[in-house]
Amino acid sequence: MPEYAILYLEINLFSLALIGIILYKTNGLSKMVAQRNFVMSIVAEMVFFASDTLYVMIDAGALSFGTPDNIAKLLCKTIYFFSTSMMCFFWFIYFEHLRGTAFVREKKTVRIASSILWVIGVLLVINLFSGILFYVDPDGGYHRGPFFILTYVISYTYVLIAFIRTAGNLLDKNDSGDKRKLLPLVLFPLAPAAAGILQFVYPRLPVACGVLSLTTLVLYLNWIDQLISLDPLTGLNNRKQISHFYDQWVRNHGEGDIINVLMIDADKFKSINDTYGHIQGDKALINISEALKLGSRSLPKRANIARYGGDEFAVMFESGDPEDAVRLKENITQKLDMINKRTGIPFELTVSIGIASSDGSCSLKELIDRADEDMYEAKKASRA
Repeated sequence: MPEYAILYLEINLFSLALIGIILYKTNGLSKMVAQRNFVMSIVAEMVFFASDTLYVMIDAGALSFGTPDNIAKLLCKTIYFFSTSMMCFFWFIYFEHLRGTAFVREKKTVRIASSILWVIGVLLVINLFSGILFYVDPDGGYHRGPFFILTYVISYTYVLIAFIRTAGNLLDKNDSGDKRKLLPLVLFPLAPAAAGILQFVYPRLPVACGVLSLTTLVLYLNWIDQLISLDPLTGLNNRKQISHFYDQWVRNHGEGDIINVLMIDADKFKSINDTYGHIQGDKALINISEALKLGSRSLPKRANIARYGGDEFAVMFESGDPEDAVRLKENITQKLDMINKRTGIPFELTVSIGIASSDGSCSLKELIDRADEDMYEAKKASRA
């Protein structure tokens, strides 16, 4: 067997084993839709690695399936390019979920996005009979067809769009989202794209699978970090992150700086669960979390939004204007009403909101307790 084939086999088997371990470790860790798309990208990646490895082994004469080599190699390449598109598609959807965009909340837009995937699928079927993308001659020689470049351009469209949209969020000064979480998403596509281009120029250079497996490992570690810090139902920060945010602010804030906290509690949430079931209760919590994210976008500085526990949420942010907290309270109420109408929930969903502020001289517990007291006063007033 040629030396390049041995090296190819070693790198690809290592890559396949690595992402196989990642796939095993992800099983059952989370039921978030975003992570299901991450798992699907890993499955597509494993098919990509396997088809690439099989092709090289057949080409090197080290493997045979009892069929003409040209047919086996053609099928391997077909599977290879379709799995590439599948992998890029699921990456794109995964990134959109992590960014919390409206794009992935509607099945219609996701179906439209998948149209690019089916375009390459149709082209690959046509290619089996026409060789417009690539073909294998009767002697087993592999050749690129006149439209071969489409196999890369179409698949990489997903990667390019994901990069542009994520980079746009990162550069948007008016976006109050956590930009630290966006940076890995912006950088992630660069290495696989560079490896893909390099292997396009030098087909026998086994870099694509190795780079893909390592970048998948980076995404996996990023996922684990999110599982530690995020609420799995709503995708918001968990209670621990509010504590960390406040501690960091107390250590680093300047003289005269003020931090505000809003405590938000769903009204009559037990009645919603008892009457309509826990699935509808979960939808109510998701609606509230979306209202908090949308309402906080107008803040001058990034807010830390968390599910504090059960049906209680917290929003913490720094602002020198005490009216910002009042305006945020009004924004959240308006956004929740809008979301409720859009989703058509079969029950009334409102929230009670309490506000408290601190210059850093009190503990987090004291600040939360003050906001809780204000929230319960608002709840009493709404029942009066």
